[in-house]
Order: sequence, then C-alpha cells, then structure tokens
Amino acid sequence: MLAQILIVFGATLMGLLGTLHIIYTFFTNKLEPRDAATAAAMKATNPILTRRVNFWDGWIGFNASHGLGIALFAATYLLLAVGHMSWLRDSRALRWLPVAACAAYLSLGRYWFRIPIIGLSIATACFLAAAFELSF
Repeated sequence: MLAQILIVFGATLMGLLGTLHIIYTFFTNKLEPRDAATAAAMKATNPILTRRVNFWDGWIGFNASHGLGIALFAATYLLLAVGHMSWLRDSRALRWLPVAACAAYLSLGRYWFRIPIIGLSIATACFLAAAFELSF
C-alpha cells in the first residue's frame, strides 16, 4: 500500500510538472527570451540540419514534446499504480524504470530552473522508496 501511494504521488508530481511545461510553452511568455532581439534571431535562423524549421519553432516544439513526454510517462505510472499494481510488483524493469528516468532527468537539472529540480527530486525519492518497498 505504501509503495502504491508513493508511486501515485511521484507520478502525480511529474504529471503536474509536465502539464505546467506545456501550459508555459503555449499559453504564457514564461519560456520566451527577455531580449526581443533573441527571439527575432531565433525566428530568422535555421539549424544546419534543415532549413524547414527555424530555431524558434524548434524551441517551441522541443518544450512541448518535453512536457508531453513527462505527462505521458506520469500518466502511464498512475495507471499502473491504480489499476495494475501487481505488474509493478512482478516486474523489476517496470519497478525501476521511473527511478532511472528521474535520475536521467536529474542529471540534466543543471540546465533547468530550481522549482522543476525540487519537484523532480521529490518524485525521484518517491519512486526510489517505492521500488525498494516492492523489492522486499
């Protein structure tokens, strides 16, 4: 029961972070540069990889896909914890995957803001504690 609560809490927190990232990307200016010239330069410049997309569209797409990936990952673990807890008990891979994913995200934390790092740290601790709880 404790492991289930920890997974639900960790997944809910990750889902909230992913959803906020999507909202910030499309409905606020929070992820826009403070310098208007930077945004203009991003809109006028393409990566060497392709001329089809400019850096601004790539920035929006990256942020949206980042938030969506986190939200879907969270939804998957919410569904597992609520409806298929036995799968998490029986599968070492499913039990430890969210720990590995959160650790990977934490390794990128130096590029992020403080609040997501704090939320991600809490979610990681929840998933880690749940994985240990389910292992014994």
